[in-house]
Amino acid sequence: MTDVRNVVLVHGGFVDGSGWQGVYDLLRADGFNVSVVQNQTLSLDSDVETTHNVLELLDEPAILVGHSYGGAVISEAGCHERVAGLVYIAAFAPDAGESVNTLIADPPPGAPVPPILPPSDGFLFLDRDKFAASFAADLPARQAEFMADSQVPWGVEALGGEVSEPAWRSKPSWYLVASADRMIPPQAQRAMAERIGATVVEATGSHAIYVSQPQAVAELIKQAAERAVSETASAVG
Repeated sequence: MTDVRNVVLVHGGFVDGSGWQGVYDLLRADGFNVSVVQNQTLSLDSDVETTHNVLELLDEPAILVGHSYGGAVISEAGCHERVAGLVYIAAFAPDAGESVNTLIADPPPGAPVPPILPPSDGFLFLDRDKFAASFAADLPARQAEFMADSQVPWGVEALGGEVSEPAWRSKPSWYLVASADRMIPPQAQRAMAERIGATVVEATGSHAIYVSQPQAVAELIKQAAERAVSETASAVG
């Protein structure tokens, strides 16, 4: 059995793939071939197609990584034959017939309410003035401000996209819980991670933990890359 050397990174809503740069740099330094998906976040179907397009360019298996809404994308896209394992970073992990809307419909008691503004022409934004506290509380103020001002419109249709066949039912999975997250409550992250049978680690960080703690994220991805093939073989055996 050999380690997986390809990694595909999938961003979430309100942001683009550039936030993965710290993780990308660390993985590349360790010899991984890293691809960053740039989803339009217009619909789940289109984002799954875009992710599949990236996977099709690879000639060997990959670890598929998703942050936030990207977890819904990898849950659907991860059934692709090129995917050896899944890594969820403070991410949604829907089951069959579920969507992001389904998973946020019943938040845990006392959970903070993300400052999502009312839909405008079918798109969502976070309140700029509350972005840092909710999404990126552990980033430098200037960096959080830039992220707030460079938000990518998140299509309402994407939130309603239902997963048909969750890849975590057939592929090994790992989950990084961000214990100071104010977008997806940590208790909800833990519950999703347990439900999918993921190997779980926790780190103290905001929803933007993939930006603020790239080392913790990269370490979990490397763990998945080392174990995905053997865990899949054990499950099949």
